This record gives sequence, C-alpha cells and structure tokens, in this order.
Amino acid sequence: MDRDFRSRRGLRGFSVNRLIPNVITLAALCSGLTAIRFGLQGQFRLAVIAIIVAAIFDALDGRVARRLGVTSQFGAELDSLSDFLCFGVAPALVLYLASLKYGGALGWVVTLMFPICSALRLARFNTGLLSDTPPPAWTGSYFTGVPAPMGALLALIPLLISFEIDDTWPRHPLLVGIVLLTVGGLMVSRLPTFSFKKGRVPRHLVLPSLLGAALVMGVLASSPWIGLSLLGLVYVSLIPFSVLAYRRQAARDDNRTADVVSLHSVEEN
Repeated sequence: MDRDFRSRRGLRGFSVNRLIPNVITLAALCSGLTAIRFGLQGQFRLAVIAIIVAAIFDALDGRVARRLGVTSQFGAELDSLSDFLCFGVAPALVLYLASLKYGGALGWVVTLMFPICSALRLARFNTGLLSDTPPPAWTGSYFTGVPAPMGALLALIPLLISFEIDDTWPRHPLLVGIVLLTVGGLMVSRLPTFSFKKGRVPRHLVLPSLLGAALVMGVLASSPWIGLSLLGLVYVSLIPFSVLAYRRQAARDDNRTADVVSLHSVEEN
C-alpha cells in the first residue's frame, strides 16, 4: 500500500510551471558558456551578444517565477551560480582574451579580481536573503553595490567602443584593467544603487518615460555598441542620486522611529 502511494506521488512529479523559471536560468547559463566559447575563438562581438542574451534571460527568470508563484531556494541558488558565470567569469575571460593577456601576469591578476568581486557580491546578497532580521520594505528599491549584470555591461564598455570605432586603442590593457578594477569595486561596495524592479513612475512622467524609452531603443537599433555604452554611463551617473535618495529615506525612517520611541516614553510616564 505504501509503495503504491509513493509511486503515485512520484508519477505526479512537479508541474511544468515550477520548471519554467529554472529552464530560463539554464538558458542564461548556456548563453554565458557560449560567450566563453566565442571568446576563445576570438569572436568577441558574438561573445558580447551572448552575454547580453544571458542578461535578458536573467531579467526574466525571477519575474516569471514570481508571476507563477513558484519561487524556491533551489531556483535562487541556481540563479546565483548562473550570474557568477555569466556576469563574473564570462566578461572577465572575454576581456582577458581581447586585451588583458597582453598585460602579462598583471593582466591575469586583474582578470581574476573581477569574478572574485562578483562572487563576493552574490554571496553577500544570498546571506542577506537568509537574515533573521529583514530590512525595511523601502530598501527593496535599492541594491547594495552595482548588480552583476550591470557590472558586466560596465566592464565591457571599452570593448563595445572598440567595436563602434573599429579601432583597438580602447582595448589597451591599462585602460581595460582600470575599468575592470573600478567596476569590481563598485560591485562589492556598500553604495545603494537603484533597483528598477519595484520602482514606480509618477503619472506626470509616464509620457516622458515612454519617449525616453523609445529614444533608447532607437539608439540601440541604429548604433547598438554606442547605445549600450551610453546606457551604462547613464547608470553610473545615477549612482550619486541613488545614494542621496537612500540617505534621505533612511533619515525619514530614523526620524519616524525616534518619534515612535518618544511617544511610547511619554505614554509610560
């Protein structure tokens, strides 16, 4: 009887909905591995495109999981492993093959630093999810440090510029190394950066936002390498504003907490 019951449970298995987000994550992982393959073959444009495709899949898997109500710890861990390879190992290796290998041993050391920073950032993010004391709800509008997909895009900007101008000087090991170390530092920093997942657009800014999105799409369609580079630079320019907004919100939260404590003290007296 017990054997028949267990067999019926085994036949039932998981629903397809539970598998879809993990399949998307695996697609992102395959794209990251394909980027490494293209890099080893010297096809750096295709390698960058594969990393961008991985970023698109990465943006989809979590949203699909939440929409379907099938989020799981397994999916979160798989997503972190995929992010490490796609946005830590793959861009660093592509940049090494395209530029930093000409910097000798120092170029390899710089290359190693980027995936290490990516791993440290993802580990910090995962341990934050497991914290017993969840942060205030408003902090969900911010990341701590630059997220891994955007970090990969920022690190690849010298390579993107070289594609657009059809010249090799942006790939100079010194320039690429400085960019790689700077972006790695931003990834592991404590700087609050905007998370656009939970952001809301005010009603009066909906039309300008749509026009801005159309402009971005037009630039990406006509000059994709320059468009992606400008997108990354715009993101960097928003970091000071995200820090200021975070501090203002934290100050309001602290003042609200202090007012509540003072009110309780008055009531007790």
